[in-house]
Amino acid sequence: MAENSAIEWTDHTVNFWIGCTRVSPACDHCYAERDWSMTGRFSRVEWGPRGERSQTKDPMREVARIAAGAAKRGRRERVFINSLSDWADNHESISDDLRASIFDAARLHPGLDFILLTKRPQNIARYLPGDWGDGYRNVWLGVTAENQEEADRRIPILLATPAAVRWVSAEPLLGSIDFLGEEMNGPLTNGVPTAEQVANDPTGWRVIRYGVSRLDWIVAGGESGAGARPMHPAWARAIRDQCAEAGVPFFMKQMSGASRREMPPIPADLMIRGYPNAR
Repeated sequence: MAENSAIEWTDHTVNFWIGCTRVSPACDHCYAERDWSMTGRFSRVEWGPRGERSQTKDPMREVARIAAGAAKRGRRERVFINSLSDWADNHESISDDLRASIFDAARLHPGLDFILLTKRPQNIARYLPGDWGDGYRNVWLGVTAENQEEADRRIPILLATPAAVRWVSAEPLLGSIDFLGEEMNGPLTNGVPTAEQVANDPTGWRVIRYGVSRLDWIVAGGESGAGARPMHPAWARAIRDQCAEAGVPFFMKQMSGASRREMPPIPADLMIRGYPNAR
């Protein structure tokens, strides 16, 4: 399943499977569950821990089609993987071969950039391919951080994982986030832990140095859809300023609102749409 995407920071989305389980406040008004659950307008899959994830039809072929089109256009294009699920979901219905095919696609199509995003960074290390090494040059690893608590929990694990591009989606932004904190509180006193150390002892790394300068990209945005929670522009401005101080690209996606028509325009001073440097 692939489409030209309405998500402003990507060119395409490709879903290898559909379905997920809520894990944090960012999931409360999940657009994918709203539209693609058995009671949603597309009536596709039972959401939650008891529902099996639904494999899509030939996602590898869809990626190949996108790659051919991008080559014809002479452009390097971005593909967001699993916009309707979480690639690092550990649900038993997701086969090893299906998950591995995401990285197969990245190896086969080095002319595309594959954007991965998860709310389950504790699972990243176990699902990376054996030849990952320092990371595939065309795969961007990201985590969602909707508030300070999730930033403190997820970002250290991301930074402990080798990757060509590490990024954070602060969307839906539900509170202020300090990306510049440098307080260390964990079993190690120097450097950062490995991904395995963090995953095995996540509570020991609730607060750790993960300054914004060690990230390659931050996207911020408000929530959309019925019941959208408000995003204070000051929260986004603070992230913008932190990125500017550290020289990290910042992308402001949207304000918050029930629908595109009701969503306030992005203030002029926040209309910044940067991307990571080409790798």
